[in-house]
Amino acid sequence: MKRGFFDVRTPFFNPLWRRVVAVVLPSAWALVELMNGQPFWAVVFGASAAFLAWQFFVVWVPSPPDED
Repeated sequence: MKRGFFDVRTPFFNPLWRRVVAVVLPSAWALVELMNGQPFWAVVFGASAAFLAWQFFVVWVPSPPDED
């Protein structure tokens, strides 16, 4: 199955802790940028965190391990 560029449904993200870290890091960086007076970068990182949160916690379906 061909995956798109922004497809995050890979076996790497099956463990919950990896999905949580992948959402928390850009969220925290968005807050850092906002506190430093950089609203553009805050929006960019906030949007990426929102996208990841949607993909990982709303529409998530674990993918099977890759077969080599």
